[in-house]
Amino acid sequence: MAVHDQPHRHLGFRLPSLRKAKAAEAAADTTATSAYIVAGLRLLTGFIFLWAFLDKTFGLGYATQSGNGWVDGGSPTKGFLSGVAAGPMESTFHDWAGDAWADWLFMLGLLGIGVALILGIGLRLAAIAGTLMMALMWIAEWPPAKHLSDGSPSMSTNPFAEYHVVYAVVLIGLAAVGAGAVWGLGKAWARLPIVERHPWLR
Repeated sequence: MAVHDQPHRHLGFRLPSLRKAKAAEAAADTTATSAYIVAGLRLLTGFIFLWAFLDKTFGLGYATQSGNGWVDGGSPTKGFLSGVAAGPMESTFHDWAGDAWADWLFMLGLLGIGVALILGIGLRLAAIAGTLMMALMWIAEWPPAKHLSDGSPSMSTNPFAEYHVVYAVVLIGLAAVGAGAVWGLGKAWARLPIVERHPWLR
């Protein structure tokens, strides 16, 4: 006569696994910490752009000497673009140096990107504008060149990955993860009717 083991009956109520609870708590903590780190990165990057705008506008004595600010009649683009000494757009940048349209576009770009990042709004637009700006500045410095047009060493330390590339990647990353939600107005901005209708404004 065969003996069959009776299947064990389990009660419908189970205590939650302590291990699973701890894992879920750790994952939540990691997510929160990551959000704060990304928000901090957003604010620091925004300050870089906003500070550049303020220094070039008012000549605060850092990159722009006192008395040479935009409000004093100085040109935010003339010094940099006229000093371009390598790359395929060298002569083009020389032609643009000091032009009013170049000054206005550059300064509005710095201000817009800086404010967008600080407030956590319009990050996709900021990423597009900032990436374009960084690409032009990368071309102006032309890191692949080992020598300048006069034959002197360019002092380039890397033919591709320098700080303009890093800034562009950071801007794209901040927009991709919606970094304006923490320590910013990103959530309120996303609920605006015009932004809901046109998600590219986020």
